[in-house]
Amino acid sequence: MATPPIAGGCMPPAAFGGQQQQQQQQAQAARDVNTASLCRIGQETVQDIVLRTMEIFQLLRNMQLPNGVSYHPNTHQDRLGKLQEHLRMLSVLFRKLRLVYDKCNENCAGLESIPPEQLIPFVEEESSKHEERSASQSRPATEERREILEVNKKLKQKNQQLKQIMDQLRNLIWEINSMLAVRS
Repeated sequence: MATPPIAGGCMPPAAFGGQQQQQQQQAQAARDVNTASLCRIGQETVQDIVLRTMEIFQLLRNMQLPNGVSYHPNTHQDRLGKLQEHLRMLSVLFRKLRLVYDKCNENCAGLESIPPEQLIPFVEEESSKHEERSASQSRPATEERREILEVNKKLKQKNQQLKQIMDQLRNLIWEINSMLAVRS
């Protein structure tokens, strides 16, 4: 009977060593979480903190002060235990958030600082747009824009004149109609 070959026996030793190195790199990658994932974890942690804080305030609002009213020690102890549990969880969440924050800062320490204007797209003023274009491209565009503004201004003036004429005609027709009504 033939014995089965040993796994990896037909591979050269260098290829087997490459597999081990690849497995080590994958394990390292699994341990190193990227910064975007850390930010998402941080966001979820902040949401948990807000939720726990709201629950704490809800418990405090519903808790009765022992001011001579019928006092139920069991109920009070139960609510106090819940409150302490929420506070403990809140403390754990804040520690988790601090770890995520520190890890994000550690991951971003080597990055160069980029001004926010370059990261966030926004509408620039027309003057800065024209400065960036070459002189040959910006001159016709500027002239065209100026012409459009002049035409718009003339159009508004003409519209105003037409409105005045229409008002005058309306008043004239009103006077004619009133004269005809008096006459008949």
